[in-house]
Amino acid sequence: MTEAGAEVTRRQPDAREVIDRTAIDSQRAHWTATFRDHPDMYGTSESEPARAALALFAEHGVVDVVELGAGQGRDTLAFLSAGHRVTALDYSANALSSIAARARGAARGDRLRTVVHDVRKALPLPDASADAVYSHMLLNMALTDDELVALAAEIRRVLRPGGWHVYTVRHIGDPHHGTGIPRGEDMSEQGGFIVHFFDEPLVERLGVGFAPPEIVPFEEGDLPRRLWRITQRREAAPA
Repeated sequence: MTEAGAEVTRRQPDAREVIDRTAIDSQRAHWTATFRDHPDMYGTSESEPARAALALFAEHGVVDVVELGAGQGRDTLAFLSAGHRVTALDYSANALSSIAARARGAARGDRLRTVVHDVRKALPLPDASADAVYSHMLLNMALTDDELVALAAEIRRVLRPGGWHVYTVRHIGDPHHGTGIPRGEDMSEQGGFIVHFFDEPLVERLGVGFAPPEIVPFEEGDLPRRLWRITQRREAAPA
């Protein structure tokens, strides 16, 4: 009761604010089964953002690339073909084994390192060990805002000063945003997949320690999915 005797009405949290931890934690098994049953679900050619990243990397002399959420490896193989050394991380051991076999078959296995890893944990990489970190829709996975901020800090840690972070995300202008089963924090589930849709304030939160982002909108797939390609450069440490 308040001093005036009126009852205090507490606002019930909206379903989109409540994080569904059980659903989020089930995603690893779902993606592992998906990669096993549909080995080429995203095609075999490199993605449009990978082509843009390759041009950027060539312009700036990038050698060592870390790819987060390598998946089925279509972009991994493109980076290897361009002469980069690639460390590919994914939490599906089967997917990484397939990438490694394809790289060996193309005589490029000597420049590839694969690491089974869940990006909710600290990256198993040394400080300032990469020229670029790349991911295509990995940050759209079932990761909370706090987990994304922690991952962005880890990405900054492993990048050399002046290194590049290139990533893509579906955003709140996507036709699927606001549909499906709410899982909290602008995450929703459609067809068993949880997607975290981005807005510009979230991009800003992930940009601490980086120069202002270049945000390029593009579309992909039959829906089509509406995405941003975001490119940021790690700022040098203060003298």
